[in-house]
Amino acid sequence: MHIARRTFTAGIKLFDLLVMVVCLAVSTLPQYHGVGRFTLAQFFALRVSLGNLIVFVSFLLVWHFVFSVFGLYGSKRLASRWDEIWDVIRAAILGTLVAAVFGLTFRIWVVNPTFLVLFLWLSTSSVIVSRMVIRRVLAYARRHGRNTRNMLVIGTNARALQLVQRIEGKPELGYRILGFADEEWVGMEEFKKQGRALVTTLDALPSYVRRNVVDEVVLALPIRSFHGFASHIASACEQQGIIVRFLPNIFDLKDVQQRTDEFDGDPLISHESTITDFWGLAAKRALDILISLTAIILVSPVMLLAAALVKLTSPGPIFFVQKRLGLNKRMFHIYKFRTMVMDAEARLKDVEHQNEANGPVFKIRQDPRITLIGKFLRKTSIDELPQLFNVLKGEMSLVGPRPLQVRDYELFETYCQDWQRKRFSVRPGITCLWQIMGRSSTTFEKWMELDLQYIRTWSVWLDLEILAKTVPAVLKGSGAA
Repeated sequence: MHIARRTFTAGIKLFDLLVMVVCLAVSTLPQYHGVGRFTLAQFFALRVSLGNLIVFVSFLLVWHFVFSVFGLYGSKRLASRWDEIWDVIRAAILGTLVAAVFGLTFRIWVVNPTFLVLFLWLSTSSVIVSRMVIRRVLAYARRHGRNTRNMLVIGTNARALQLVQRIEGKPELGYRILGFADEEWVGMEEFKKQGRALVTTLDALPSYVRRNVVDEVVLALPIRSFHGFASHIASACEQQGIIVRFLPNIFDLKDVQQRTDEFDGDPLISHESTITDFWGLAAKRALDILISLTAIILVSPVMLLAAALVKLTSPGPIFFVQKRLGLNKRMFHIYKFRTMVMDAEARLKDVEHQNEANGPVFKIRQDPRITLIGKFLRKTSIDELPQLFNVLKGEMSLVGPRPLQVRDYELFETYCQDWQRKRFSVRPGITCLWQIMGRSSTTFEKWMELDLQYIRTWSVWLDLEILAKTVPAVLKGSGAA
């Protein structure tokens, strides 16, 4: 690491600690003012005991450690501003929790909910503002030729050209493209048409790296064909202290996100095509628990009335319990109010020829097995309310692909392709996109497409939007069967 970089990083670390100290001091002032124990002059005249000093210094070290763990002192040249803001928020939340633990452990009377909320707000906003200012300053300097890095791209394929175009479209990153390194191949004509510079061949690459100022090398060659050569180049760059990057989608997958983890000292590159955002999934689960528990309490009179009507109008159990496929095809028992006659499962073969749905699912509008009260429960979706207990247990989510029956899944071999099985990579839900776009009137193919669209575009806000639109869809009864 260059001296300038080390000095810059040390300055940011010192500034963050100073910000934390100021935020701590400001957050304590309302506590002293509120209880009337000290005047401001008396506050500054307080003597600091050795024990308090040790606690304070320990908290400084923990705060610094938390910020380091969240990568706030590493290079953010290629990171988006929102990623950095999110890292700051997570680090500040964890740091505030540590402050709460310190307060409880050492019985620090000023550490109360008011202090913690104020400290979290001040520290988060201060660090975010400082980081955004630093980004602006660095972006300005890089646009004017300062703090730049020389990058050499190995490979002349379409992926390499697209990468360079994106980098050149963001001058605030401060990258100067030295050129490309490659051998003659069938796609070289397309490369030459774009007027790019081929600065060296692959054989002469080690010599070029030794004789020129190269800060970073990007490997964009087909790893399968050039694994040995790529390994040799990476080793040569390691010896000279040059950063080596490579495009991680080595399997040419179409719809994946890459993530790097570390296990026992070894980095692992993950190719993820489903929802894996830890904090987002934690928020989704928290909403599931909060909303399902609240809903169970609010609609309990409706469920009690529905249970009584089911019991009084037809012989048999109140609930219909059936095995369904959940997260990653794990089996669970789904709960619904019974809307069919007792022997509905046994009579399926008698009505299977009337199936109005395409694909492996079974749907008919005038199913003779449905009871009189069952029609009403299905039309109003009241029969689905017991699934709130499935959500509370963690077997389902409020929003997600509808869980399929075992019978329907067994027919996947005949009707479906493997890409449609991705719907099982997330927790099934009570409602999803298909619920607000026609429900049972939607074709099977469209249903599967909507499930995969949900997985690709998922966010907590999308869940909230679907929940908000489900209520009018249910009241309208569109597509219900």
